[in-house]
This record gives sequence, C-alpha cells and structure tokens, in this order.
Amino acid sequence: MYYIPSPYYPVYMPYRDLKSETLNVVTPFVEYGLKEAAFTSYSHAMTEVAAIAYLIGKGYNPQTAYQMVESWEVNEKF
Repeated sequence: MYYIPSPYYPVYMPYRDLKSETLNVVTPFVEYGLKEAAFTSYSHAMTEVAAIAYLIGKGYNPQTAYQMVESWEVNEKF
C-alpha cells in the first residue's frame, strides 16, 4: 500500500517551519481585517481576510490576492 498526498491531509515536511511561514503570511492580513472592521463590519472584514487567505492558498501571491479581493468591492460591499 502506498500513500497518495491529499490537499485535505497535509503532509508533514520537517525541512520547513510551516507554522512560522503561515503566520508570517496571514498576520498582516488579520491586522488589516481588524482595522477594516472599524470602518465596515466584522462580517465584511472577516470575509475579506478569508477570501485573501483562500487565494493565497490557491497559489496567488499575498499582494495579488489582496488587490483581487479589493477589486471585488463596490462601496465597501462584495
């Protein structure tokens, strides 16, 4: 029997510090979302940050993901 990697079950890669890498990418967007919530709503800000994180997970670079999600907004609504 052999193991086929699945996107639903991450493979542990000891040569990378996945925790630090993940937190370094998402922390600026979490901070952005908290500031954004003061001007919109927590629901809107969480949706925005989740969409950015999703796009990053799909392979977009963080800045491109941010710009894409911002481009979807019209009058602070999706």
